[in-house]
Amino acid sequence: MAGHRGLVGSSIVRRLGAYGFENIVVRTRDELDLLDQGAVRQFFADEEIDFVFLCAAKVGGILHNSLHQADFIYENLMISANIIEASARSGVKKLLNMGSSCIYPKLAPQPIPESALLSGPLEPTNEGYAVAKIAALKMCEKFHKQYGKCFVSVMPTNMYGPNDNFHPDHSHVIPGMMRRFHEATLLGAPSVTVWGSGSPRREFLYVDDFAEAALTVMETYSEAEIVNVGTGEDVTIRELAQTMANVVGFKGEIIFDTSKPDGTPRKVLDVRKMKSLGWEPQISLEIGLRLSYEWALRTGALALSSSPQLTV
Repeated sequence: MAGHRGLVGSSIVRRLGAYGFENIVVRTRDELDLLDQGAVRQFFADEEIDFVFLCAAKVGGILHNSLHQADFIYENLMISANIIEASARSGVKKLLNMGSSCIYPKLAPQPIPESALLSGPLEPTNEGYAVAKIAALKMCEKFHKQYGKCFVSVMPTNMYGPNDNFHPDHSHVIPGMMRRFHEATLLGAPSVTVWGSGSPRREFLYVDDFAEAALTVMETYSEAEIVNVGTGEDVTIRELAQTMANVVGFKGEIIFDTSKPDGTPRKVLDVRKMKSLGWEPQISLEIGLRLSYEWALRTGALALSSSPQLTV
């Protein structure tokens, strides 16, 4: 398991444990530097690993991503290349690589089919991350076709849940919005401002649903072509904000700042291929948000920041 402490990796580890798997090999960043090819090769040679979940990656919110594109492209290229090559070299039986729906073209058709990959320009602010993740998908595909390696890739939609990143500046939309509504509630703020009109539509998947999908793919799918993983359903940012306010208990006004950009009008995945494998998401958005909020409160992930920002 590469990336076992993150949002996705930790969920997969929990699901594997629930199903009785015991020999789950993990390493912290201090124990194994995934940017070091020699160290990664030696690790795989020593451990004799059969199955790999490649969830490790450098990730961040829109602002952090756009300002550090060189770091994002370098680190993600190296992490993926080192793990995929070492897996092939050491005889790993199967590898599941995690892509992301954000690496599809900016103006992809909706819902987004797997065939949309590389069919148009990428979102410029995300280009460094996207190019690196696309390279990993293609590396799995080429090792599959040239060497017969069962390396498969999934393309998850926006995910959230336990072990998400709730950093005030570097988080994605759900943890970032949750923090701001939470802080506004604690401070008794009269309003929270959300960027844009609230009309863009986005799809969100609770991470434990994704973990089940990942295990389904690992057990049943062996093709080189990528597989989308999502709910196939989307909500407006306005609906998300209103649901978030209900979950957190915020009673004030939600203001939509229409002077700020909306971004892509809609982003939702075509998930017919994944559902044909027998998987269906089980956790609704509101229930998933409540589970996430409960976890964040219990673990202190939403501790009040030194200078709360009530705009999301």
